[in-house]
Amino acid sequence: MIMTKLRQDAITLLNEIPEDKLVFIIQIMEGVAGLYGQDDERRTKAFQTLERLRKTDVVDLDYKEELASYREEKYGNAGVD
Repeated sequence: MIMTKLRQDAITLLNEIPEDKLVFIIQIMEGVAGLYGQDDERRTKAFQTLERLRKTDVVDLDYKEELASYREEKYGNAGVD
């Protein structure tokens, strides 16, 4: 593998970082790696889940009847025509 100038600069900087600080750099690098690989699979699964939920049958509601029912529960027969 031919190393680019950018990669060489990154390795040079890594060599200059104290050993006890490398753990932070590794965490950053792992986070960045997650942005462009593994995340695609999670995004695809999430999209498929949303699609499944979207396509489920929705029960048709009679909104006037539902409203009357809620009013009946909350207020009783008072004020119902």
